[in-house]
Amino acid sequence: MQRISLTRFLVEEQRRHNTIPVELRLLIEVVARAQKSISHAVGKGALNEVLGVALTANVQGEMQKHLDILANDILLEANEWGGHLAAMASEEMESIHPIPNRYPQGEYLLLFDPLDGSSNIDVNVSIGTIFSVLKAPEGMRTPSEQDFMQSGSKQVAAGYAIYGPQTMLVLTTGHGVNCFTLDREMGAWILTESNVQIPDNAEEFAINMSNARHWHPPVTRFVNEMLAGKTGSLGKDYNMRWVASMVADVHRLLHHGGIFMYPADARDPDRPGKLRLMYEANPMAMIIEQAGGACTDGKQRMLDIEPTSLHQRVAVFLGSRGEVELITQYHAQQTQDGLQTMLQDLSQDKIEHDFQDLLTSVTVQAATVVNRKKSAPSYRR
Repeated sequence: MQRISLTRFLVEEQRRHNTIPVELRLLIEVVARAQKSISHAVGKGALNEVLGVALTANVQGEMQKHLDILANDILLEANEWGGHLAAMASEEMESIHPIPNRYPQGEYLLLFDPLDGSSNIDVNVSIGTIFSVLKAPEGMRTPSEQDFMQSGSKQVAAGYAIYGPQTMLVLTTGHGVNCFTLDREMGAWILTESNVQIPDNAEEFAINMSNARHWHPPVTRFVNEMLAGKTGSLGKDYNMRWVASMVADVHRLLHHGGIFMYPADARDPDRPGKLRLMYEANPMAMIIEQAGGACTDGKQRMLDIEPTSLHQRVAVFLGSRGEVELITQYHAQQTQDGLQTMLQDLSQDKIEHDFQDLLTSVTVQAATVVNRKKSAPSYRR
């Protein structure tokens, strides 16, 4: 088998599609090198004294692991000086990280979740790094958070590294999904899967079942239908898998088909979900769509959502197209049913209100007539 390196692949992709300028290729290579360093740190584990919880919390208030901080620092330091970026944003940081003035400013913006699934670090379960690349707006001089407020459809590249039995890089630049495996002896990323397509015949789903009592009705309905198996309305048996690492769960579904769900729930009605739009949902949505699947927030295509804040959260439903379209349809039905109920209630309220107004008017008129009769003079012959 001919071994094709990441660099060679990117060069040949540029020749085929003319969508990977030199600056973007170099940026992807730098991110990939940083992921090799993170893989090395993850692989050493306790030998490197990087396990356990740090005494700090990230911007979301979540306790950080030592490896969270280390992975974030590796990505920042690797990408600062190359001249490909104008700024970076990380799930672990409150605001953006502009490129220091001592380095040249590039034309791209990088977003990343440095270590997804970090609750699994100490138990040696697969974790990963997710990243997204945007083009900086034309005429931008000093980067700001507003420059990052672009829909996922404007991503020019997205990918993730998964640190498991093998370390793999899954990448899209808008022309399909390709997987690279890290050759640890050579220190090189080698193409091992081309044009990956998510299977349509889905028989797996991934969701945290412990939250079932909090789900909204469309999710409860859909999961119950899958649990019913061949005897239910979907007519086939499903297996459930849940790793609690988005990278690991999505990587499995990318190859086996199925649906990953992290819905909003009733515990916090004002929060539309838990996963971050910019660091997790958008890059994964681009990968899944490029592999022939679909991704929504239950209401609309994920890549069409216009972000309003750097750490915006969303509900996520992604995977095989048929399953994602069905759960999205269930959400739409609930919305439609809710509107019909509201209109019926409003109509009933209006009827009751109009009747009350009529009754009041009749009562007032009757009282007026009575009063007139009482006050009218009487004539006697």
